[in-house]
Amino acid sequence: MSDKKIYWHLPGFCVFFYMNQVIINLMKEYPDKFNDGYAVGSVYGTFPGAIWNGGRAVFGITSRGDMQKIIKTYNDFGVPVRFTWTNSLIEEKHLNDTYCNLIMETADNGKNQVLVNRIVLEDYLREKYPGFKFISSTTKRITDPSKLIMEYEKDYELVVLDYDLNHDTDVINSLKEYASRTEILVDEICFPNCPKRKAHYADESRAQLLFEKGTSYDCPNTKTIPSFNECKKRPAFISREELPEYIDKGFVNFKLVGRGLPRNMVEDSYIYYLVKEEHADFIRKKLDDTLVKLTGGRR
Repeated sequence: MSDKKIYWHLPGFCVFFYMNQVIINLMKEYPDKFNDGYAVGSVYGTFPGAIWNGGRAVFGITSRGDMQKIIKTYNDFGVPVRFTWTNSLIEEKHLNDTYCNLIMETADNGKNQVLVNRIVLEDYLREKYPGFKFISSTTKRITDPSKLIMEYEKDYELVVLDYDLNHDTDVINSLKEYASRTEILVDEICFPNCPKRKAHYADESRAQLLFEKGTSYDCPNTKTIPSFNECKKRPAFISREELPEYIDKGFVNFKLVGRGLPRNMVEDSYIYYLVKEEHADFIRKKLDDTLVKLTGGRR
């Protein structure tokens, strides 16, 4: 297990910009305190206000100068920036959006990636920005094993597994040939087999397109404050003790949730998965102290 390179895909390249920087630096500065062979494989998310964004609506705007700074910071670490272009309601009329195309032009250096789930947008991006690596998004909700295999036959760098399949032994074993091209979401906060998940994605996509935040469905997750401890109780959760079972089968790409979630919950997941248990307090203090210095306490 220790001989393999294990890649972790971290959330919120923009909203958690400082925290992600610090954790990447700490992994370089104190490699002995992090799990052997672990590295950051990408940072995913969006710049606020991009209508192609899906999964979680994010409002606001980012200047081109700030885009360049953020992208360069990660790329200089050797870490790709991955854009969540997974708005499930995108139509052809949205393809010429000036802001989204500006983002792609700014990041078009051969180092970055896009998550996709909508053919009309994927075809446009592949033609106009062939320098990006394309990844099949979990928001497609592919739980049929035969349809899942078809995803690997397409030109995707990675396929993000639907979290409902995390502990499906038959599916996991059937993916042995594709294990290195599979990304597993280990700490999803949603409930198993959620019948409202696609409606949730559509609602967030609509909010992003209309710049209007409004939840039109009743979700049990909105009734509690998200926490990593609660997340650990979900059936789809993959514990650090279970990870070697997946790694031994050839899976080396793991994704952490975090967009739209509290910063402390995301920090808890970083410490839990990335750091050796006996060094957790040391790295947490280093992380928190550095964030205070960088942000003046505004994290």
